[in-house]
Parts: sequence; structure tokens; C-alpha cells
Amino acid sequence: MIANVQLTEKERFLLEDAKSHEEECILKYWNYANLATDAQLKAVFRANGQKEEEHLQTINQLLAGQIPEPNKSGGQNNPGNSSQHNWQNIQSQQASIDQQSSGNAAFKASDKDLCTDMLMTEKYVSSTYNTAIFEFKDPQIRNILNHIQTEEQKHGEAIFAYMQSKGMYTAK
Repeated sequence: MIANVQLTEKERFLLEDAKSHEEECILKYWNYANLATDAQLKAVFRANGQKEEEHLQTINQLLAGQIPEPNKSGGQNNPGNSSQHNWQNIQSQQASIDQQSSGNAAFKASDKDLCTDMLMTEKYVSSTYNTAIFEFKDPQIRNILNHIQTEEQKHGEAIFAYMQSKGMYTAK
């Protein structure tokens, strides 16, 4: 890892924005994995959620002034056990949400609703990475953000493929 990368104010702002997007994606994916009725969809949401946790670790490393080194598979090395920590935070947040929404038990999202929301979310998050890539002066950081953006697109592709296979989405 290369340490002490100096970020501009704008770069720091963009990374903080990316951090909040990743945290929201993690929360949504884990919550939606619990709400989904189809086992295949649960697996898609869990796999995407795990990748989002890796993205969050990478963004946190960048914010700390460190550039993670690519691993053999082209991803980023993300040491530590923040996945368990993130999962505990998500469970705590979900318990709070459940307590607050107990009076709204009549609302029930369908698997299609969950997919539609996550597909829209991935489109948005991918576009924010696209903007950020052009704003960073360091080519290594641009490459890292490009890698994350590509994975965000793969998440959207997995959701799209699931929806299409279930007749929930038809490309016209």
C-alpha cells in the first residue's frame, strides 16, 4: 500500500460521497436479501452486498491517504474483517427500522420492487463513479475508481439478468 496520498478538497468530497453511496448499497442489499422471497434473488443481493463492502473498504483506505494494491484477480486488497462489523451495524439499523415501522406492517415490497430499486440505485452509483474518475489527478486512484465502477455495472447486469429471466424486465 502506498501511503500519504494528498487529496484535493474536491477529491475528498467525491470520496465521502462514494462512501455514503456504498454504505447505502450495503444496507439495501442486506435488507433486501432478507425481504426477497426467491432464493436466487437472495443470493444475487448477498453477493452484490459483499462486493459493496469491499468497495467501502477501498474508499475508506483512499480517504485515509492509502492506495490499495491490486490483487491477482484485478480487484483491490481489502484486509481486515470489516464485513462482520458492517453486518452487525446493518442488523442494528434493521432492528431500529423494524421497531419504527411496526405500525406499517401492511406494506410488502415484491421481489420486482426490490430489483427495480436496486437497478436504479446501481445506475445512479455507477454514474457518480464515472464523474469522479474524471476529477482525480492520480492515475492509480482513477484506475481503482474505474474498477469499482465496472463492478457496480456488473451488479446492475446481474439484477437485470435476474429480472429478465423472471419476466420482470423486457428490453424493447
